[in-house]
Amino acid sequence: MALNNSWQSEFPQDPAICYLNHAAVAPWPKRAAEAVSAFAKENMLQGARDYPRWSRTEKHLREQLTALLNAPAAEDIALVKNTSEALSFVAQGLTWQPGDEILISDQEFPSNRIPWEALRDQGVKVRPVSLDSQPEQNLINAMTERTRLLSISSVQYGTGLRIDLPRLGAACRERGVLFCVDAIQTLGAQPLDVQHVDCDFAMADGHKWLLGPEGLGVFYCHARAREQLKLTQHGWHMVEAMGDYDRHDWRPASSARRFEPGSPNTLAQQALSASLSLLLEAGMETVAAELDKRICLLAELLTALPDVTLLSDLTAHRRSGIITFSVKGVALQSLHRQLMDQGVICALRGGGIRWSPHFYTDRATLELAVSRLRDLLEATDDNNASR
Repeated sequence: MALNNSWQSEFPQDPAICYLNHAAVAPWPKRAAEAVSAFAKENMLQGARDYPRWSRTEKHLREQLTALLNAPAAEDIALVKNTSEALSFVAQGLTWQPGDEILISDQEFPSNRIPWEALRDQGVKVRPVSLDSQPEQNLINAMTERTRLLSISSVQYGTGLRIDLPRLGAACRERGVLFCVDAIQTLGAQPLDVQHVDCDFAMADGHKWLLGPEGLGVFYCHARAREQLKLTQHGWHMVEAMGDYDRHDWRPASSARRFEPGSPNTLAQQALSASLSLLLEAGMETVAAELDKRICLLAELLTALPDVTLLSDLTAHRRSGIITFSVKGVALQSLHRQLMDQGVICALRGGGIRWSPHFYTDRATLELAVSRLRDLLEATDDNNASR
C-alpha cells in the first residue's frame, strides 16, 4: 500500500518513538513551532508594538476555520478555550423546562456528558442511547416530544465509530430538535461540512487532529440558534462595538464573537493558524484518504498477530482515524504501559489499546509499532510458558 510521505519534513519527530496518539494530543508541525518561536521573540524584543498584525492573524484563523467547517460565514465562528467550554455555552445558554430531554450516546467522552448532566437540578433528563447495531436509528427512535436536543460525537473517542451526521441532522430538523456535534475526533482528520450536516452547534479543540496547541478551540454556532443562547460570560471582547472603550451602552456582538468575553489567546492563535495552513494546503479530502490508508494498513498488520481482536468497526462508512484492539489473555493496562516504555505513544481507551496515526505518519513508523507490539506479546508468551 503506497503512502504519501510528502509532509514528513513538517514532523521531524524523535525517531525512537512511534507517535500514534493524535486522538489525544498531537505533535505540532514544524511551521507551528516556528510561528510560536517567532512570536515569542517578537514579544521579547518589541512587546505588543504590532498588535494590529496579531488581530489580522485572529481574523485569518476565523477564515481558516470557516473554510475547514464550510460554515456559512466567519461570523458563525467563535474562538474558545476548548470543547468543554463550547458545550457548556450551549448547556448553560439554553432555557430549559422541567421534563426536557437531552439525548447522547452511551459511549461519549465526559466532555459531552457532564455539561448535560449538570442540568439535572433544572429537571432536565439526560438519556444515553446505545450505539450497538444501528447507531443512527437507535438515536432517532429514542426521540420523543420531550426531546429538546441531541448531542453526539461525530466519532466516538473509544473505538473510532463514525456517525452518519447528515442523517441525524435531517431527523432533528424534521422533529424540531436542536443538533449539537462534538467534532473533536473528526475536525482535521476528515472533512466536516456543517451546512450539509445541518447542525445548530459544532465544536472541537485544536490539540488533536488539527495539530495545534491546547487551550484554543472552535465553536460553530448557526445564526438561527445564536439568539437562543443566553450569555454566561461577559467582557470587552464580546460587545458589538469592540474597541470603543469609553462607550457605556453596549450590546452583545451579533456574530459568534459574543461568546468570547476577554483577551484572545494570541500565542495559540499563531500556532493553530500555522497548523491549519498545512491541513488546508494538503486538502481535507487528501488528508482523509491518506489517513484511511494508514488505518487500513494497521488493520492488516494487527490482524496478522495471534490473539489480536480489532474493536473498531472498520467498514468504509464507519472507520475513522482511530483503531482500537485487544489481545486475548493479556492485561491491557500492563501492555499499554509496556508499549509506552517502548516508545509507542498511544492510549488505553474503549476497552482496548487505541492507536491513532495521522495523514503524515510514514509506513516505517506503523510497521515499527506493530513490530514492538509483536515482540512484547512474544515475550509475554515466553514468560507464561516458563512458569
